[in-house]
Amino acid sequence: MSDLTVGDEHFAEQFPLSPLDDYLIHQTPDPIRVMATGDPRAYERYWMICHDPSGEVMVATGGSFYPNLDRAEAYAIVNFRGRHSSVRSFRALGVDRADLRIGPIAPEIVRGLREWRYVLEPNEQGISYDLTFRDTTRQVFREPLSDSAHGTPPGRRNDVTAGFEGFGTVEGWVEVDGTRVELGAGSAGTRDRHWGTGRGVGGPAMSLGGRLHVGVSGNAFVPFSDWTLWGDRVYYPFGDSRPGATRVAKPTRRLRFDPDTDIFAEGIVDYRLGTGEVKQLHYEHLGLQTAFLRCGMYGGTPESGIHQGSYDGPELTEGETYDLTDPRTRIGLRGLDEHLCRVTCEGETVIGIYQTIDPVAYETCKSGRPGWGFLD
Repeated sequence: MSDLTVGDEHFAEQFPLSPLDDYLIHQTPDPIRVMATGDPRAYERYWMICHDPSGEVMVATGGSFYPNLDRAEAYAIVNFRGRHSSVRSFRALGVDRADLRIGPIAPEIVRGLREWRYVLEPNEQGISYDLTFRDTTRQVFREPLSDSAHGTPPGRRNDVTAGFEGFGTVEGWVEVDGTRVELGAGSAGTRDRHWGTGRGVGGPAMSLGGRLHVGVSGNAFVPFSDWTLWGDRVYYPFGDSRPGATRVAKPTRRLRFDPDTDIFAEGIVDYRLGTGEVKQLHYEHLGLQTAFLRCGMYGGTPESGIHQGSYDGPELTEGETYDLTDPRTRIGLRGLDEHLCRVTCEGETVIGIYQTIDPVAYETCKSGRPGWGFLD
């Protein structure tokens, strides 16, 4: 595809047309900029998390477009040995939805469903990276599930999510205050592309029933050699003889938490697969290696209180750096948290992500809810 990101002062006078309308990709009689729904919470979103083979550095990044709000945002988080730095950027979405750059956060789709390049340019937080993510597992479309019968208030359709997920290899570099870490063989990650309506867009003020739903269950993202666990799905490598993907039932969890913060520390979780198999995974949190996604606007940023889709001001880039060795700092950041873990199953050990809602996961174990309990 040719370059669609070159600015042109005349695009504004051609509204609602955009450069993408010149391509043979339309699904409706409307221009590409016109959404099928007028819901202001309509979104397009990408997310990726990766790490080096030792778990010394982890990167989490994501971005969202809100076409009906004319807003675009992105975040980048780098945790290097417990130094947790975040950058967030905001701008008007404008005419060109092929332009993914938002401030210093500049990802590129090299080949759809096969390769992305994630770039964070130098910024005030002293972090930057240039990472190439190559997909290795078969992506399968996640059908949207929602209906008006169970909406809030009654008659209103609940949040809708569609898209796909997968795992891949990563290569490139991450730089923190002048120290460069190369990500070579053995570096891995997972990513997704989701779109729909809802999912916390606009914060509590725009959420169904006025309540911001972040859930209690969290997820797990673990790449074993010939199968991968991504939340409620098992995905397989490209070319695998097993078709599609396999569903995973609600797991049974036994979790241990840091006594100073009630943040996840270790767990043994049993997963029943759609094939009838039961897989038991042992998660061990690696030191202070967590990406705290409140810094990515999930549930509101710790200091500025910005929720996904809620910022409606001039172009802005902001961020912060935290020292995670202080338990009080971790308490102030906890929420939707992605913990880098050593994960073992049936004699195979890999590095993966265990995602919790902290401290809700602790409180749920304490309440004795079925499927939740403390690890002895």
